[in-house]
Amino acid sequence: MRDVMETIAEWQDEGQPVALATVVQTWGSSPRQAGAKMALTPTGQMTGSVSGGCVEGAVYDEGVAALKSGAARLLHFGVADETAWEVGLACGGSIDVFVQPLPRDFFEAERAALNDNIPFAVVTVVKGPAELMGRAVLATEKGLRWGSLSAPLNPLAAEAAAVALAKGQSRRVGLEPDVEAFVEVVLPPPTLIAVGGVHITIALVALAKVLGYTTIVVDPRKYFGSQERFPHVDKLVQAWPDEALADIPLTRGTAVAMLTHDPKLDDPALLLVLPSPAFYVGALGSRNTQAKRRQRLLDAGLKPADLDRLKGPIGLELNASTPEEIALSIMAQIVAERNKVV
Repeated sequence: MRDVMETIAEWQDEGQPVALATVVQTWGSSPRQAGAKMALTPTGQMTGSVSGGCVEGAVYDEGVAALKSGAARLLHFGVADETAWEVGLACGGSIDVFVQPLPRDFFEAERAALNDNIPFAVVTVVKGPAELMGRAVLATEKGLRWGSLSAPLNPLAAEAAAVALAKGQSRRVGLEPDVEAFVEVVLPPPTLIAVGGVHITIALVALAKVLGYTTIVVDPRKYFGSQERFPHVDKLVQAWPDEALADIPLTRGTAVAMLTHDPKLDDPALLLVLPSPAFYVGALGSRNTQAKRRQRLLDAGLKPADLDRLKGPIGLELNASTPEEIALSIMAQIVAERNKVV
């Protein structure tokens, strides 16, 4: 929703009706994952996408029809259908797309939850009796926060949201024999913490920003961790890494890249971050450096299972040589790890 939120807000401020299309299930080689969004207006405006351009035209027409009728609808596009060839989805795979008029109160509730920067789930009825289609609730880890499906369905929706949030994965579920819902998990933007304000870090945080990461650079050396070197980073911390990381939340949405190549800076921080929920921890250095680092950390009391999480040498093997290429290899490895858990 983040990628279409600003445009939707502009349309609604202009008084335009908005339809929202959401991918609710995929099979095979679908171009977008469940949860992908496209918003549209009847005047021909579109933002976001639900495929690689394959079905947007057909979804737009269905969205305009939904705005005219006021009724939500569940669409299916697949290689087994004649419509797949008509709309261009002949490359394999299929998708279900749920199209609905977007109520302003629902939009405002989701925007407020996004601004709170906390994990939440939206449970939307995508299949069932006409009077339930499109009804939604928004739930956090503390329970239902907004909306209602029905008195019998609300507890089931809260339970489905709790399960999805615990797993961190969106999914389509059955609430009752004749009622299905899409449970969309929305997590805060991932965070990249780069320890060491070196040349690689400059390129790395730039790539991370493009990919939607919150970026934090930690370095106690003022000539490395300076505002002049990192004018666009979200947060710059001039402190020893272990002290800085003790004050920064390390969650399952956090990636940490240790880039100082200095045991005095890296080792105390690694002792803190490797046992944490961070989904990625990598450290710069050759295989010989990694072996010496591993022994130091074991001697310092780190558990072997925690140490096995360390990506070192850091980054995917791209035969990288320049700082920019090394940054690309690190960011590619971070993306690969994140995609395993979301």
